[in-house]
Amino acid sequence: MTALADIFQEIAWRHADSADFGRTLAEQNQSWILSRMEILCEKLPSWGDSIKAYTAGRGVDKLFAFREFLITDPNGRTIAKAMSSWVLMNMASKRLLRPEKVLPSALFDPTEKPETQPEKIKIIGEKISSEKVKVRYADLDLNNHVNNTSYIRWVENILMENDFNKPNFLINYLAECLLGDEVTISLWKNGDDYFVQGTVGERQVFTAKASD
Repeated sequence: MTALADIFQEIAWRHADSADFGRTLAEQNQSWILSRMEILCEKLPSWGDSIKAYTAGRGVDKLFAFREFLITDPNGRTIAKAMSSWVLMNMASKRLLRPEKVLPSALFDPTEKPETQPEKIKIIGEKISSEKVKVRYADLDLNNHVNNTSYIRWVENILMENDFNKPNFLINYLAECLLGDEVTISLWKNGDDYFVQGTVGERQVFTAKASD
């Protein structure tokens, strides 16, 4: 999941940058902030596999802009797909911007709405494990916040170390984490579903769900 998220992040950046809304936004002190992502896997790619990655904007709903991803094998068979929601932020004022006020419709058509949206996660079930992770330099992005893929790595680690391997994954990003923060990662089980929560002190910074 972490490797897929790295690919999604890279292709999203390339798409935005191809229309001058990657680096150009950064020069204007604006940045995309990933809010939610849902990944559905038919099968995870293996070492040495050839894959193709695709992305496209999937419209706007209020402050959220949506981006879809698709991973296929060379023959076009779907391996994984994902839907993500993003907000556009002025990094100086911390104000959220309406995407259609900033972006060309070639990236995100404001008249389009996605067929599905990643859902808000509610943690339920029995708490079965907990660990602490300290934010280190390699966890950070260009804005010196924890990179979205680092959260997924933390979730994947606690799931796999407890022998819980699920093909479907949903994450909600709730608050920023900074260098030196100590994040408590907690794992819950509810039936066949697993939930993970990250907190810094009393502040909830992310939630995640893994399911069949």
